[in-house]
Amino acid sequence: MSVTLTQILKLVGKLDDTQGHETPRERFRLFLEENVQEVGQIRDYIQECLINSGDQYNRALQDLVNHLGHFLGFEVTFGRYHGVQGKVGFDGHWKSPKGSHIVVEVKTTEAYAIKTSTLDGYISELVSQREIPDRPHALGLYVIGRLDPDLRQLEDAIIAEKRTHELRIISVDSLLSLAELMNEYDINHDDILSILRPSGPMVDQVIDLMARLVAQGKAELSPEIIEEPVSAKADSEVAYWITPVKSDEEQAAEDIISSLVGREHIYAISERTPGRRRIKRGDWICFYATTNGVVAHARIVTNPERRSHPAVGDSDKYNWVFELEETQLYLDTPIVIDTSLRNRLDEFQGRDLNKSWAWFVQATRSITRHDFRVLTGQIGGLE
Repeated sequence: MSVTLTQILKLVGKLDDTQGHETPRERFRLFLEENVQEVGQIRDYIQECLINSGDQYNRALQDLVNHLGHFLGFEVTFGRYHGVQGKVGFDGHWKSPKGSHIVVEVKTTEAYAIKTSTLDGYISELVSQREIPDRPHALGLYVIGRLDPDLRQLEDAIIAEKRTHELRIISVDSLLSLAELMNEYDINHDDILSILRPSGPMVDQVIDLMARLVAQGKAELSPEIIEEPVSAKADSEVAYWITPVKSDEEQAAEDIISSLVGREHIYAISERTPGRRRIKRGDWICFYATTNGVVAHARIVTNPERRSHPAVGDSDKYNWVFELEETQLYLDTPIVIDTSLRNRLDEFQGRDLNKSWAWFVQATRSITRHDFRVLTGQIGGLE
C-alpha cells in the first residue's frame, strides 16, 4: 500500500526552520533520503504538492526539488524555508563534482512578483563566504511549480536585466524529465550541466546529447507507436486514447482544453503525433493536463483531416483536426495519475509503480477500455 505525501506530512509534523535532528524538517528530509529512491515517487509527491495549497505543501515542494538534485548528480545543501537576518536564505545549493554551483529558488507559482535581485544576492553572499569560489562558477536557477503563460514577469526581468548567463528558469515538470532521462537513458551529469548552464560557443555537446536520445528512442520504439495501416478489423473496433496537453506561451493546458474541447468540440494534432493514422471516428479520447491530471474526455466523430482551424494555436504545426461530441470537462476536479490509480491500470500491471512513469503521458497513446474508464473516473455511457 502506497503512502501519500499528505499522510507523511501528518506523521512528521509541521515543517519549519527549527533546528535539531528530531525536528519535523529533518524527519521529512531523512524520509526522502531513505525511502524515495525513484524519480516516479518524487513526481507523485510533487504532483500532490501542486494540487494542494498551504505552507506545508510549499515547503515540502522545496525539499522535494532539492532531493531531486541528488538524482541529477549534485551534492545538495537544503536551504531554509524562510529567510532571517544573518543567514543566507537560499532554498537549495547544489554542488557539482565538476566545480559548478547552482543556487536554487523554488516557487510554487509565478502569480507573485519575483525579484531577481534576491537570488542574485544569495549567490553573492555564498561567494563572499567562500561557499562558491567565484561568480563564473555559479548559476541561479528558478524552479517553478506551475508556469503561467500570462505571467512572464520573471523571464522578462532576466532578459531586461541581461542576466541570461547568470539566472535560469525551469518548470518542475522539466526538471523531473531531466532526472528521468538521466535515470533511463545514456546521459550523465555532464549532459545535465550542458543543458542547465549557459551555452558556450561550441554547441556540439548538446547536439551529441540530442542525437544519442533520438537513437535510443528509435531503438526502444514500442509497437504501438509504429504507424501501420489500419486493418478492416481494427477499423470496426472502438479504440481508446490518452493525449497530453502542455501549456504554451499563450495559454495554460487547461485553457487550451477548455477552448478546443469544451467550446469548439475539436482537437488538433501534428503530422508526427504517434497513432495519428489510427485515430478514427467512434474512438474515445481523454486529455491529460501536464502535472495536473486527466481533465476531459470525448468521443471522436470525424477522422483527423489536414486543415487549419482559427481556434488552434500554431495551426501550421497542429494541422490535423478532428471533431468531438459527448465532451465532458472536469477541469476543477482532475483525475490524478498517482500510485493508487496506476495500480488499477492494465498498462502498469507487473511494473514497479515507483519507477518513472512520465512515459505514459508524454505522447498520445492507445490504452485499453478498462484504463480509459479508470482515467475518466469510471464514467458510464461508454458501452
